[in-house]
Amino acid sequence: MRSFEELSQLFSQRFTSDHFPATPASLYDPNRTFLQLGGKRIRPVLCLMGHELFDDITEETWQLSMAVELFHNFTLIHDDIMDQAPLRRGLPTVPAQYGVNTAILAGDVMLIKSYEYLNRIGLGHLPAILHLFNQTAREVCEGQQLDMDFETMEQVSLDQYLRMIELKTSVLLAASLQMGALLGGATQRNQERMYEFGRKLGLAFQVQDDYLDAFGDPTKFGKQVGGDILANKKTFLLIHALETANSAQASRLNQLLKNQPEDKVEQVLGLYRETGVDAWALELKQRFLNESMHALEDIAVLSARKKPLIELAQYLIQREL
Repeated sequence: MRSFEELSQLFSQRFTSDHFPATPASLYDPNRTFLQLGGKRIRPVLCLMGHELFDDITEETWQLSMAVELFHNFTLIHDDIMDQAPLRRGLPTVPAQYGVNTAILAGDVMLIKSYEYLNRIGLGHLPAILHLFNQTAREVCEGQQLDMDFETMEQVSLDQYLRMIELKTSVLLAASLQMGALLGGATQRNQERMYEFGRKLGLAFQVQDDYLDAFGDPTKFGKQVGGDILANKKTFLLIHALETANSAQASRLNQLLKNQPEDKVEQVLGLYRETGVDAWALELKQRFLNESMHALEDIAVLSARKKPLIELAQYLIQREL
């Protein structure tokens, strides 16, 4: 079984082909520009890895991987609209550069194109793939709505946040693996274990992301730490701190949520350390990662074939702090 890097390179070679008609250029050029921003292409490569764990990759799975990557980019364009984000990967977003109305249509047509690729899958597999793909697409939308709902809610429980992250992030990782496994001839049980591997890996990844935003080294993390704190974003860290703080700590934290003192990040980080949130987050990340690895171990194929998936999981989770 090939490594993530090998399959990523092969996928990128295919994905650089033009996916859209020439006209109207005002609709399709924004998508071309957006796709040229690149990215890790994790989800489509997970499709390929999910298939190759069980059998040689077929043309159907290459078409599926195209559909998954286009769907993911559709969600990114619409996220940028909802977040009114000016930049993505250091360059202007589609709504910032071309306007909101064009961005809506560009995202929509990218979603439609993803279904054109799905339609190239043979009829023997298409119903099951469409069922899982559509379920996942709906869940991603539900997760995005919950994320927006949380912005105006005074209190969000850890269980609520976990569910939102699962829907917004984990299910697409999980479904990518399962759909690839399905096309690779995996049994239903093996498919379900692949899904669980991806679901728990997505949760571990988000815990790590929340942790790095607060406690990471900005020279290694790639962005200034404390952005979530300044935005009062309800992360794993904030939710757990509010749930475990004593009355004095909770009062200080709530005051910081209402104000923006110059040293807000430093004060909140101090409270996080006082309440033990930093250590708790690392333990939670490790728990999800262990559960993810257990699901992978439980898949009935030779252990040596699982090595590339194990290496990918470790790469995603063990990033520099």
